[in-house]
Amino acid sequence: MEEKLDFSLPEKKQKQAISSGVIIVLLLILTGLVSVDLIFSLSGNGPTDEPTSSFVSAEQTKQLAAKLAQRNLYSRAAKVWQDYLAVSELSGRERAQTMFQIGTLLEKAGVYDEAIEYYYLSEAAAKLSELEPQINAHIKDCFEKLGKFSALRYELMDRTSFTGTEGAGGRIVAEIGAEKISEADLDGIIESTIDNQLEPMAGFMTGEQFNEQKKKMLEQYKGGEAKQQFLQGWLAQEILYRQALEEGLAEKEGVKKIIEELNRGVLSQQLMNRELADKIHITESDLQTYYEANKGEFVEPAKAKISHILVDNEGQADDLIKRIRDGEDFAELAKQFTKDESTKEAGGKIDMDVTKGTNIPVIGESEELNEKIFAAEAPALLDSPIKTEKGWEIVRLEEKTAERQKSSDEVGQQVMYSLTNQKRQDVQQDYIKEMMDKYNVVIHTSAMAPAEPSEK
Repeated sequence: MEEKLDFSLPEKKQKQAISSGVIIVLLLILTGLVSVDLIFSLSGNGPTDEPTSSFVSAEQTKQLAAKLAQRNLYSRAAKVWQDYLAVSELSGRERAQTMFQIGTLLEKAGVYDEAIEYYYLSEAAAKLSELEPQINAHIKDCFEKLGKFSALRYELMDRTSFTGTEGAGGRIVAEIGAEKISEADLDGIIESTIDNQLEPMAGFMTGEQFNEQKKKMLEQYKGGEAKQQFLQGWLAQEILYRQALEEGLAEKEGVKKIIEELNRGVLSQQLMNRELADKIHITESDLQTYYEANKGEFVEPAKAKISHILVDNEGQADDLIKRIRDGEDFAELAKQFTKDESTKEAGGKIDMDVTKGTNIPVIGESEELNEKIFAAEAPALLDSPIKTEKGWEIVRLEEKTAERQKSSDEVGQQVMYSLTNQKRQDVQQDYIKEMMDKYNVVIHTSAMAPAEPSEK
């Protein structure tokens, strides 16, 4: 019997019908959710990033900003003005005034870098003669509060230049290949180095004390020679560092261990500084009290300037002393007879100061000569030659400065370091003991004692 092929479609099963119903329900729910979200968006009841000023009038915005400022909410007041600025059509003068207002609010909020930005924007919007002196003063204050003294110096140079020269500090002082280092870059590096030097003490000082110490340290680098020496040292370190990186030195096992040890030391010191900063507070009164109690540590010893003639024997020295007393010129005789080539052309003059009780520059150790120098009154030729390791010395005292007590202002940084170290020693031991207890540290001192000698 021949089979017939069945081309009819099978009937749908009940399970498939149920699945289709579920899908339809889900689609309806999703459509409803989208509709609700659209309604909220249109009604303004949902979340929004619209600026405040889009909901209120210009006058109401000003009143809101003023009220926030009156409540010392300076950051929020600045935000309201920023929103207002973004959506309002203002003239150049109005924009300049508004940006200046924002700058003053940010400055009051302590956001000094953003405040400077808005003062700059105010000047860019319009040059207003009534705002110019105020902007100058505010920018100066902001840079000082940020502790950016080198940046402040160039800012002032730009603002006070009679020739209108722009870009103060742009002069190139060094190059490393294609990289150019400007005078402003160098000053920034110096300032950063000083920040690092002061960092261990920063936690124990007020902002004013920190900036005062920083200013004094920056004074050392005002002269061109001091900057030149710093630059040479920095360049030497920088090129060695770059070469070390190029050679992959940081990945070598021995070097990695050294870096790890340094890292441990730095982190432990930072933790200690943080903890001590909470417990040590040094006031101006503390500094003055310490200075008064330790004045003897801050005395500048007597100093002198001398010229000398070095000869081989006592007879020649006595003869030259006689010729000088008879009126011959000391410097000319030094050029003719001294054995010291370093001072010959200068007529025997020694540039470095002689300090009471120490070795004498160029000449060397001679307690007898040091005593004679400070016993004489300048100017004076010492009455007899002095025997030293190099030969016989004929010495003329040119100038003498008496011992001097340094003022508290001169030694402020030294006093700060000394007092801080004294106080930190008192606090440090307690904190270390606390940490040892926390980590259950036990030191077996008996295990490190020398072994008893065994009996024969």
